[in-house]
Amino acid sequence: MAIRLLPPDLANQIAAGEVVERPASVVKELVENALDAGARRIAIAIELGGKSFIRVEDDGVGMSAEDARLSLERHATSKIATSADLAAIRTLGFRGEALPSIASVSRFVLRTRARGATGGVEIAVDVGGGSASIGGSVIGGPRAIGAPEGTPIEARDLFYNLPARRKFLKSDSAESAQVSRIVTQFALAYPEVGFTLTSGGRRVLQCPPVAALPDRSFQIHRERPDLTPLRKDPAGIRLTGYIAALAEQGPVRGPQNVFVNRRIVRDKTIAHAITYAYSTATIKERSPEVHLFIELAPERVDVNVHPTKAEVRFLEQSLVHEVLRRALMDALGQSRPPELQLREAVPGAASAISGPDSSLESGVAALIGPGGLPRWEPASTTRPAPLPGVFNDPLSIRATTTAPEQPATLALQTGMVLAPEGTFQRQTTIAPDRPLVPLGQFRDTYIVAIDADGLCIIDQHVAHERVLFEQILDRLTSGPLESQRLLEPVLIELSAGQRQALMLHEADLSRFGFDLVEFGGDALRIASVPALLRFEEAAGAVRALAEDLEGLDRGGRDEEALRRIAATMACHAAVKADAPLTFEKMQYLVSELRRTAYSTVCPHGRPVVLRLPRREIERNFQRA
Repeated sequence: MAIRLLPPDLANQIAAGEVVERPASVVKELVENALDAGARRIAIAIELGGKSFIRVEDDGVGMSAEDARLSLERHATSKIATSADLAAIRTLGFRGEALPSIASVSRFVLRTRARGATGGVEIAVDVGGGSASIGGSVIGGPRAIGAPEGTPIEARDLFYNLPARRKFLKSDSAESAQVSRIVTQFALAYPEVGFTLTSGGRRVLQCPPVAALPDRSFQIHRERPDLTPLRKDPAGIRLTGYIAALAEQGPVRGPQNVFVNRRIVRDKTIAHAITYAYSTATIKERSPEVHLFIELAPERVDVNVHPTKAEVRFLEQSLVHEVLRRALMDALGQSRPPELQLREAVPGAASAISGPDSSLESGVAALIGPGGLPRWEPASTTRPAPLPGVFNDPLSIRATTTAPEQPATLALQTGMVLAPEGTFQRQTTIAPDRPLVPLGQFRDTYIVAIDADGLCIIDQHVAHERVLFEQILDRLTSGPLESQRLLEPVLIELSAGQRQALMLHEADLSRFGFDLVEFGGDALRIASVPALLRFEEAAGAVRALAEDLEGLDRGGRDEEALRRIAATMACHAAVKADAPLTFEKMQYLVSELRRTAYSTVCPHGRPVVLRLPRREIERNFQRA
C-alpha cells in the first residue's frame, strides 16, 4: 500500500480529534482563550448540549483584523515565541491549535474588536464554501463590523462534517452536564472573573466577579459546613481549597476539582496523595469531594504532556506528593463534627411522646436521673478510673501521666458548684474556651457533653474505638503488643479463603499478640490473643479479621493490613453500647478522644460526634 500525503482538510479534522472530543472541549478551549485575553466577564450559551450551538463571549483585549485571520492558522499563537518559553508556560493556551481545530469540525464564526479600536471584524469558516481558503477550510472575510470590545465566538453543528464522531456524542442532557461542570470549574479557579452559562435559553449558572475563593465557593455551593478549608504554603508550594470533612456521610465518590496554577488537571500523584491522606484517618475506601488549588513556579511543572493539556508532570513529584499529603492530613485533623439542625414539630407530633412509656421521656429520665439531678456523685480527687477490662491495659499509658482533677477545677469547668449538702447547683455562666465536659449518658450509649460552642452527642463505642485504634498503632511503633496465652485454646472453623488470608498475614497478626495455628480441616486454633481483648471477644475478633483480610488486595501495602487489623481489634475491644459509664469514665473517654489526631470519625468512617451548635439552640429559642 502506497504512502500518500493527506489533504489539509482531512489532516485538520484528524488533528481536531485530539483537541475537540465533545461540546465541553470546545467550551474549555474558548474559555481558556478568553481568560488568557484578560477577560473579566465571560458568557457561555449552548443549545442541545452544545451539539447544535455554542457561543462564548468575553470582554478581553480582542484582536486586530490581521491577528484574527492568523488565529485560524494552525500553530499560530501570541503566547510563546521560542522553545525556551515551553519551560515556564504561564498561560492556559500555548499551542495555537484550538481555533483551527474547532473551525474544521463546525460552522464557525469569529467576531472581535481590539481595545481602543473604532470597529471590529468578522470571520466565518465553512467547509461548504467561501472566498478564501486557510488550512483546507473556507474562510469568509474578514469583514468590518460594529462590535463591542472583546471576542464572541460561535460554533454551530459540531461534527456536522464527521458523522462518525457525531454519533458517539451523548444525550443532550449529558453533554449539557459536562459543559456545566467545566464552566463551574473555571468559575472556581477564577473568582475575579464573572461567568454566565445559559442552556436552551435557561440560566444555569451566574457568578458575578468576587474578591476571593470563599466568596465564589458560596456562590456555587452555598453553605457547606461539610467542607473543611485548606491553606498551606510549604516549600514554595501554595495549597488552598476545600475538602470533604472526615465525618461527612455523603457519596463514597465525590467531585474532585484539582487545579495547578489555575489549570484544570487530572494527575495520579495528586489523586494518590488525596486517597492516602483519607486512608490514614479511616480504613473506609472513598474518593472524597475535593476542590484543591496548587500554585508553584511555572518552571517546576510541565503542562505540555497531554493533547488536551489535562495532565501535568511535576519536576519534584515526590515533594509535591508529600507536601499535599501532610497538608490534607493536617486539615482533616482540624475538621469539625457534623452539625445538627432542629426542625419545627409537625402538628400532632406531641401526641406521639405523650404516653408514660415514650422513648423521649424515658431517655430524659435516663439522662438526668430522679429529681432532675445528674446520675453521678461529686467527682473524687483521684484520676477517673479506667473501664474495667478495657482501659486497664498497657495502651492506657497516657492516662497515668495526667494530673488528678481537683474538685474546684472540675466545678469551674462544668459550671457547677458543690452546695453544703453535697448536691450540685448550676452556675449561670460558662467558662469560655474550656474543654468538652460530659453531662451524662443517653440510653447508656451516647455521652452528652457541652463546651462553649454548644452541645455534643458522642457515640461511646466509636469514640473508644478511635482512641484504641490510634493507641494501638502508636504502640506498634515501639514493638509488638502484649499478648495473653489462653488456658484453653479456642477452636473456630473458617472457610479456606479466610484461613489462607489469616496465615498470609501471620507475621502481622503476631505483632498484635495473636497466636493462630491451623488445626486440620476447616479448624483454626487460637492459642494467644492481645491483652487488650477479653476472652469472650477472641473468637469474634479473629472471624472479623478473617473477613477483613480476605477482602484485602494481595498486592496491597503491608501498612494497609496493619491498619485493618488495628481497626478490627479496636472495634472488638471498645466499650459497647448499652454500657453504663460513671462520670469519671465518661470524662476519661472524652479527654482521650480530644488527644486523638482524627476525633470526628472512627476507623471505619462512622461519625463519632454530632454537634448542636449554640446558634441553633438560640435560634430555636428565638434568641438569635
